[in-house]
Amino acid sequence: MSQVSTAPPEPLSGDDVQAIDRLQLAYRQLVDELGKVIVGQRDTIEQLAICLFARRHALLMGVPGLAKTLLVSKLAETMSLKFSRIQFTPDLMPMDITGTDILQDGEHGRREFQFVHGPVFANIVLADEINRAPPKTQAAMLEAMQEQRVTVLGKSFELPPPFMVLATQNPVEQEGTYPLPEAQLDRFMSLIELDYPNEEEEIQIARTTTGDHIAVLDHLMTAEDIIGHQSLVRRVPVPDHIYTYAARLVRKTRPTGETAPAWLKPLVAWGGGPRAVQNLILGAKARAALYGSYMVRIEDVKAVSAAVLTHRLITTFAAQAERVSAKDIIKRLVEETSDT
Repeated sequence: MSQVSTAPPEPLSGDDVQAIDRLQLAYRQLVDELGKVIVGQRDTIEQLAICLFARRHALLMGVPGLAKTLLVSKLAETMSLKFSRIQFTPDLMPMDITGTDILQDGEHGRREFQFVHGPVFANIVLADEINRAPPKTQAAMLEAMQEQRVTVLGKSFELPPPFMVLATQNPVEQEGTYPLPEAQLDRFMSLIELDYPNEEEEIQIARTTTGDHIAVLDHLMTAEDIIGHQSLVRRVPVPDHIYTYAARLVRKTRPTGETAPAWLKPLVAWGGGPRAVQNLILGAKARAALYGSYMVRIEDVKAVSAAVLTHRLITTFAAQAERVSAKDIIKRLVEETSDT
């Protein structure tokens, strides 16, 4: 068995240490600020912040009425970012997202084509009910996510940084939808599941949303600040044993692999790929920075494992019959995987 290097990673510079402290303070202020309009959902806010500062995209899953649109729009507001919401429908075309050339009157009476930007040209884009649009339209959005640009009639247009897509899927009504293929789901760093509020939170929601007072949120960051924080997250050191832990955890999700436990093989048809390992590390880096840590810890990887891995596992009919979810499988794998 090959020896794993245990050499410590290069520590952060003094400037980066101070930048981590500033990011931790800004994150605390963000949670408090969003708390003025969003009741509960602390875990959701944390996962959204992790995806944003990791320079990745997320899939939001929750029944209607859980304030997904409000949360995302207010997140953009507090960070001084341009927000755009796209309601996906069966008749939505790619040009409805990207924009298109329109013939306009130009100088000297000549008519010329002018590109009109679509709603994807924003910093934070909410792709609402993405599974209601046909695959061709979904592909246009996924190209923008992957390439950070769109191509219209052979011409490429760069999207404004920072750029983040938050797509929602309705888990209740699936009739007439076009579920995202597994290869496209893999493009999302995290699956963030929103649950019903508890009784106290639901009472507070009724109190705060049925009056005429609308809270005004402070602007805590700028686009330039966020881009700087995203670069900082990439520089957070990762010890070698954490790279090993992340790789071992993902490799155990593959039922045909040698390290997959016997109990998993009849439950999982397909496991996570290399992108899952990358996103585990990136998510752990972002979480470490948000919590003021100058190095990634095992608990950071464990904290993001469910969000990063759940949508990358395809469970079998046997798992569905036994009511074993992908999240249950990930939880057991995390408990069984050694971190040494």
